[in-house]
Amino acid sequence: MTKFAIVAMGGTFDIIHKGHTTLLSNAFDVSDNVIIGLTSDEFAAKKGKIPINNYDQRFENLTNVISKEFPNKLFEISKLENDFGPAVLKKEVEALIVSDETSNQGQKLNELRAQKNLPPVQIVTVPMFLAKDGTRISTTRIKNSEIDADGNLLSIDK
Repeated sequence: MTKFAIVAMGGTFDIIHKGHTTLLSNAFDVSDNVIIGLTSDEFAAKKGKIPINNYDQRFENLTNVISKEFPNKLFEISKLENDFGPAVLKKEVEALIVSDETSNQGQKLNELRAQKNLPPVQIVTVPMFLAKDGTRISTTRIKNSEIDADGNLLSIDK
């Protein structure tokens, strides 16, 4: 039996890496039903991100990874046009899965839910997955050829 009926999480998921799969794994560990907000291209641009992959490609990549890594799990991917998406409106959402980096979002989400007379969600903070050099794994570092998607260091003098 899982801890929560429905949990929510979000991200851009441009280049899916070990940090993303760690977050997803934690979400599926505490719930059999995960709502994933996938940042729209427009919202990514507003946040200063320039994804390599457009929304449709990121949606397809994320669906493929979840289907492969977490078979037989219920999930829904919804387009995020703001920081919270369906987590603000769906009464059934019981928890928000966040990383250390985004843990402050939980308080903001609960303030918005309170304004809509919805119960607060529990905030589940998942520690950042660290690359082999002890710093966090990120899409930016992968794009810059510092590390691979598993956090292994890439030598620039090969």
